[in-house]
Amino acid sequence: MTSLARSSLQSLTRREIVRITRQPARVIAGLGTVAMLWLVFASGLAGAFSHAQQGYGAFLVPAMASMVVLFASIFGAISLIEDRQEGFLQGVLVSPAPLWSVMGAKVLGGSAIALAQGVAVLALAPLTAVSPTPTGWLLAVLALAAMCMGITGLALAIAWKVRSVAGFHGVMNLVLMPMWLLGGTLFPIDSASPWLATIMRLDPMAWTIDALRQAMTGSGAMGIWAWIGSAGFAVAALAAACIVGIHTRISS
Repeated sequence: MTSLARSSLQSLTRREIVRITRQPARVIAGLGTVAMLWLVFASGLAGAFSHAQQGYGAFLVPAMASMVVLFASIFGAISLIEDRQEGFLQGVLVSPAPLWSVMGAKVLGGSAIALAQGVAVLALAPLTAVSPTPTGWLLAVLALAAMCMGITGLALAIAWKVRSVAGFHGVMNLVLMPMWLLGGTLFPIDSASPWLATIMRLDPMAWTIDALRQAMTGSGAMGIWAWIGSAGFAVAALAAACIVGIHTRISS
């Protein structure tokens, strides 16, 4: 890595992180929404759920962590659209900075912000009687990191092609929300009907959520395949973001 590339990557990544710290409303809105839904779901559906010994609130821990990651990744990808509209992105793309450093900064910045918020949600897990071992906590952070990179990469790949924030929100609701709902968030995969369980097992987000649940509670439906799928999802999404970004720059 050349000094120019390293300096560009560090500066642009720092810009992404500083940018979100200057918009605390986005962080508060994301964490507040997750906290509200967690309380409502855990309280309203507790009597109808008997899958986990710890209770429904404990089952929802990976779901809520993944939801805040989802929100943070969407906001992070929106910054790409905003940079394009403000002319900043065009200026960076014609600068001597390598293209991969520009895309890498978006991925690193967005993933770091999403990971920090996801870890904040996981820190509340002991309130639901979930008490992972030190190794479990480490594995949980790794699973969460794979989730952050996967969702951020996918969101950025879409953001390269969408020209407006409103349009991006529409596309993300169509793509990411079904992925979240079918990821084993609100009910376990093995309790779904066979046809739905098959679809859920093909959902990349289900792999990361299952790996996170294994780390936090020791239970999961996919075993080692969840971890393999999580790593594959992260790599594939990052590759997609890079390929779409390169193609967009060449064709623009």
